[in-house]
Amino acid sequence: MTQITAMLVMFVLYGVLPAAGLYLGYRGIKKVTAPKMLAYKAMPQLGYIPEKSLPLDVKTALTQINEKGEKLRLIYGDSNNDGKIDDKDTVDETYIMIQNLMDKHIPQAIADYRRLHDLDVGEGALADSTKIKHSDVTGKEALLDILMTINTQFDDLLNASYHQDGQKLLATNRYLQQRFDNPTVSADTQFLNNTTKIETIEKLSDDTIKSTDIRL
Repeated sequence: MTQITAMLVMFVLYGVLPAAGLYLGYRGIKKVTAPKMLAYKAMPQLGYIPEKSLPLDVKTALTQINEKGEKLRLIYGDSNNDGKIDDKDTVDETYIMIQNLMDKHIPQAIADYRRLHDLDVGEGALADSTKIKHSDVTGKEALLDILMTINTQFDDLLNASYHQDGQKLLATNRYLQQRFDNPTVSADTQFLNNTTKIETIEKLSDDTIKSTDIRL
């Protein structure tokens, strides 16, 4: 081993490897100790907010809205029923309203609440305990009222979609019953009519024979 090779080996062993170890260790510790962020599929704009910065009841309301909003996006946005929303779908005003609520109004309301919360310089939670001027609610209560209104609206949309799709099923069932049941009834009626005609012909034939016998 030449002197240059030995120096390179020493540099890797005592320079590069320790530095890489320290860097990876730092990244690992930072990742473990980093605050957990909010993760809502239907509201990715909230992904920058730490979970600890919001009260439990607010996070519960957001979770409910996220689940209902994701269902409603597919119901009102996936017009061709291919499981995804793309340029092939035709969206209506209801879908746009749902998107605006999740993309704009909810993130804005959360941002407003967090600003109120950050104004507190003392030990207490200003946004959770102090009434807003000319009102009877705190900042937290105002936020919860907004989320409750949206949650209720989403419930109404889901219920409307349920009954609308249910009526489609009932209409389909009525159509199929008329399509497949009536031909069977018609066939049976036709069979009875044919049988009656045959019996009538046979009866007329017997009557004809008897009349001939009488004449003879």
